[in-house]
This record gives sequence, C-alpha cells and structure tokens, in this order.
Amino acid sequence: MWPNFSHIYIEEGAEKYPLTDVILSKFSNTFCVTVHHYKDIFNRPQQNFQSQKRSMKLILAVKKDNLVYDGSEFSQSMGHDNFYYNSMILNCVYNCDYCYLQGMYGSANIVIFVNIGDFFSAVVEKLQKPMYLAISYDTDLLAFENVIPLCAQWIEFTRAQPNLTIEIRTKSANFKSIKSLEPCDRTILAWTMSPDEVVEKYEKGTPPLRRRLEAAKEAIDEGWKVRVCFDPVIRIDHWKEYYSQCVQTVFEKLEAVKLYDVSSGVFRMNADYLRKIRKQRQDSDVLYYPYVFDKNAASYPETIKNEMNLFIQNLLLQYLPSTKVFI
Repeated sequence: MWPNFSHIYIEEGAEKYPLTDVILSKFSNTFCVTVHHYKDIFNRPQQNFQSQKRSMKLILAVKKDNLVYDGSEFSQSMGHDNFYYNSMILNCVYNCDYCYLQGMYGSANIVIFVNIGDFFSAVVEKLQKPMYLAISYDTDLLAFENVIPLCAQWIEFTRAQPNLTIEIRTKSANFKSIKSLEPCDRTILAWTMSPDEVVEKYEKGTPPLRRRLEAAKEAIDEGWKVRVCFDPVIRIDHWKEYYSQCVQTVFEKLEAVKLYDVSSGVFRMNADYLRKIRKQRQDSDVLYYPYVFDKNAASYPETIKNEMNLFIQNLLLQYLPSTKVFI
C-alpha cells in the first residue's frame, strides 16, 4: 500500500522536468516545498530512519553526476563482465528488516531523480560493448511504477539499444503496471521469493509469496524473461524446512523450463552499514546474529555460509540444470 506523502520537496530546477509533472499529478493534495538542494532535506543530521518510515516524505531532484556505478561486490553479476547499476530512486517503499538502506542513508525519505534523459545518456556512453545494468538496485522500481513509470521508460530505451540488458528486481506484485508493453528480449524481470515465515517477520509491507508468484507467472505467460531470486537466505529456526517448502511452492507454480535462470545468496551487508543499524534499532533478531565481520563485509561464518549455499543449490538442482543456477 502506498504512503500518503504529506510533503513533497522539489529541488530547484527539478520542476521543469516532465517526470515531476507526472508525479505531482498523483499527489494533488500534498503540500509542495521548494528547496535549494535535495540534500538539504535528505542529509539533515539527527534523523531517525525507522521513525521516518512511519511518515515518509517525497523529494524530487536532479542527479548531476555518478549516474552509472560499477557493479557492487554485494550483488551478483550473473555471469556478466560489464556489470553496472544505477539509482534513479533512493530508498524504498518497503521496510525489510535486513535492508542495507537503513545503514546507507540517514533518512528514510524517498528521493526520485527526474532527469531520466541524463541517465540514458550516461548509459549510452558505456555501450561500446555489451552492458548488463541493474536499474532496481537501491529501491524496488516496479513497486513505484503506478506513481512514476520508470520501468516502462527503461524498457523502451533498452529495446532501442542492442548492447544493453537490464534487470528489474522486485518484491512487488505489480506486473500489471507494465503488462501492456511488448516483452523486451533484453529485459529481465527478477522476483525475490521468500518463505512466508520470512515475509511476515522480516519483509514488512511486501506482498506474500503467493502474490509474487502470480505476478511472475503472468509475466512468463506474457512472454517476458523471468528470473527467480532466493536472496537473501536468512538462517532462522527451521530455515531448511521453510526454504525447502518455498522452493517447492515456487516450482509448483512456475514451470522450471520457462524460467530464464535462478539465483540465491545468503545474508551479507556492508559491515559499516550493519554497525550503524545496530546503533539505531534492537527490535529485529536478524540484525543480531553473530555475523563475521571480514574487511568491509558482514555475513555468516564461512562454514555456515557454505552449508546454506550448498543446501539451497541442491534444492534448485532438482529442478534446473547447473547452467541456470547462480549461487
């Protein structure tokens, strides 16, 4: 369910972009405030992420640099050498307990960069060779699609760029917002699938597994390439039972042969982000597992990580060849 934003902050210069008009038309009763720079609101000191989650504000801005980033060590390249991501939206409408965004940003307010043409231009500059671009990395872009049709615009842009493949990762059930589009062969719709026990406890505000599966099946039936992601795998009581049932449910609903591929990964996070989150909240056990801090990463000890990865891998190999399983 979408928040009812009480305020929309508009950075000077952002008002002239068409996407700003699109967004404002969806929130006609919201109080709008012009600000000099989006960071005047977003980067204010002494903010509390979880408190702001209860009353998020929307910030519209123009991103002037770093429009494309090299792929993160915490995300999977899915076998692509030329892997990048971008962030047209900062923060997410959902509030998963294990999400690194609460350690990355001091604010839970949502920033939307409205200068999509500049993002397109930055990608074109790097398209001398095939490029794999994750466009829903620091947010859930498809969950926003009814408010701002960024997925649709990226899909149409990708259709015209033979060297570009994009991934749109989501926990939403909002495939209907792009259903009218012709499938694009170089667009991968990637659904994160979690056991309902994990969804209910740790993935606040997200659709249940059943609804994600219905959306993914509809996308497959319409001819889209669909990836299924079991990520992050969380080590909780009875985790083997829960993930076994989850995997079984997924492949009962989705025909394995029709999936583009499947990925899995255990919980991992930038170590500094986790330290920051632990200072702010004590209400979620997933944040207080005795993770190993190795250089700049926090995750399970190596033996436990290997056990978890092998267990999930063996589950997936019952349905798919190894060439379609990424761990």
